[in-house]
Amino acid sequence: MVSEYLKQHTAEYHDAAEALFNSRKIFSKTFSLDDYKKIIGTNYLMLLHSEDRIFSRLSGTFGDTLQLEERKKLPLIEKDLAGLDLESRTASEGPEFATEHEALGAMYVIEGSTLGGNVIARQLSKTEGFDQVTFHFFGCYGDQTGAMWKNFKEILDARVPENKYEEVLAGARKLYTFLLHAN
Repeated sequence: MVSEYLKQHTAEYHDAAEALFNSRKIFSKTFSLDDYKKIIGTNYLMLLHSEDRIFSRLSGTFGDTLQLEERKKLPLIEKDLAGLDLESRTASEGPEFATEHEALGAMYVIEGSTLGGNVIARQLSKTEGFDQVTFHFFGCYGDQTGAMWKNFKEILDARVPENKYEEVLAGARKLYTFLLHAN
């Protein structure tokens, strides 16, 4: 199954992202508002430079199946930016996804961040200093987060043949690399 393949082969990228964002501090309740601004700002840059490219690549074959309209996150994270008094930007050079399989790999990274983000939002909402923060991006699916993740994984696993696993992985690596170096 491609979802397991991706999980195994992107673990180092996932771990690097957790280290970059000081994720361990979230559960010790030492995560600061500045830490949160960093994670939101970096995820904003990732979405700004990739979401439209991913969705345009997937809209023909996967648009309805993946419920792409319901998965748009850029407008949500822009609300978080405004609430944190962070500046929005204009998209410039970002990762290119040559095929829909690469785009699916990139979408795996975004949907995975949504799954983890739900946990982050829940934890931070109980952390001092976050009582005025609204989690538009990290709370985007609300109580449907698990169902949306499950739906995404099921579609990936059902529709991606084994000979395309490397292509999907290449897309995930491109987006993780962009995320880890965005500033």
